[in-house]
Amino acid sequence: MKLNLVGNTKLQVSELGVGTAPHGGLYSVVTQDMATESIKAAIDSGCNYIDTAPLYGFGQAEIYLKETLKAIPRNEYVISTKVGRVLRKLSEDASDSRSEFPGFFLNAAPYDTHWDFSYDGVRQSFEGSLERMGLDKINILYIHMLPEHYDEVLNSAYPAVQQLKSEGLVDAIGIGIDFVEPLVDFLKTEAEFDIFMLAGRYTLLDNTALNELMPLCRSRNVSLSLAGPYNSGILAAGLKDELTKESKFFYENASSEVLKHAQSIKSVCDDYQVPLKAVALQFGTASDVVASTVPGARKAIEAVDNAQMIDLKIPNQLWDELKSKNLIPENCQTP
Repeated sequence: MKLNLVGNTKLQVSELGVGTAPHGGLYSVVTQDMATESIKAAIDSGCNYIDTAPLYGFGQAEIYLKETLKAIPRNEYVISTKVGRVLRKLSEDASDSRSEFPGFFLNAAPYDTHWDFSYDGVRQSFEGSLERMGLDKINILYIHMLPEHYDEVLNSAYPAVQQLKSEGLVDAIGIGIDFVEPLVDFLKTEAEFDIFMLAGRYTLLDNTALNELMPLCRSRNVSLSLAGPYNSGILAAGLKDELTKESKFFYENASSEVLKHAQSIKSVCDDYQVPLKAVALQFGTASDVVASTVPGARKAIEAVDNAQMIDLKIPNQLWDELKSKNLIPENCQTP
């Protein structure tokens, strides 16, 4: 599988990564065996990039990785996690009273999260991730944030992750977010980031990143990794799948406008007998600023399928037709 450099670092990530949000029980329960088999299948398929976060299952995804990674040589994978949320133990009678996303992760570990972008909080979050995963180093460390935390991140969390990089405890630093505007603002400062993980904002259905963020990334040599390339599921359809009003877009049922757009794209894909999910993955990686696209995989068959989709030959005519019908931007890069 194609490997891409991360920013100005020497780190190389596969153009297809594997995300572990599903391992926390997103939409359905995931066991240790399922999580382990999905990661091993991804590695065996040529992926070397694994992404996780303390938020995913409130630590459960990282806990699963500890067992999984024991059987994989350290030089065979690049791993990223995130800081900004610190986990704290829940009391036994408070397991359903989490302050953030209650009931969202179905096999969550007994922890809650609280935001903390202080120097000590970043350090605590980072060390907690190392302990949960049984590692002594993280390759890519993202600051997991929302737009309202911009000042805290720039003035407090950024110096903390920069220090971790200078100590050799991480190879690359960045921001993980599903909003474009803060990333544009960061690129206009003197802060030096290597990679941004952007969720859902450069896809077949949402091109928010295209016209301002991506040119700025190119000029600053900051890579993008694309989380949520299926926009929470609506773009994960195969040839025999139908898109309905229950199809998820940003974790909610798709609006009629979004559903119509997705159905129109799928109709073109169906005409060429190309699965929509293959087009969704390859749309992202076609950009020269995108280092990797990172769909989740809750079991081995999903990881294998993602690898097959990223490798599938897609006719140039399909991309041309999507552009001619104004279903994707005329100025976007395609394979």
